[in-house]
Amino acid sequence: MASEDNGLGKGLLIGFLTGAAVGSIIALLFAPKSGKELREDIKRKSQDFLEDAETYLSTAKEKANQLINEGKKKSEQLVAEAKEKVSVLLNEAEKILSEAKDKAGNVVQSTKDKIEKEGERLKTAVKAGVEAYKTEKEA
Repeated sequence: MASEDNGLGKGLLIGFLTGAAVGSIIALLFAPKSGKELREDIKRKSQDFLEDAETYLSTAKEKANQLINEGKKKSEQLVAEAKEKVSVLLNEAEKILSEAKDKAGNVVQSTKDKIEKEGERLKTAVKAGVEAYKTEKEA
């Protein structure tokens, strides 16, 4: 919508300047003046038209530079916000991974401890069985 308004404004300004120039030239041609006066008037009017065109172009350049600068600022802001969000997400992911590793390590250690206890019980039971067998055999 803003680009349509901007294009319409440019079109109106160009049309206005062109119309003013053509109208001035026609008025000069139909005015009852001498050739020298007419040439001076045409020269003056064409210089006025060129000055108006230069003013319009410089204004357009300034506005274009402002829009470009605003676009750069907005894009830099968006990039900075994206980097910040990615950083937060990475930190959260690292925290979750670290917690998962800790939990997995704890589970593995707990399971290892249980297996060692059960292994010790089994060794004790086997030793008791062997001792009982030896005792029975001797008896």
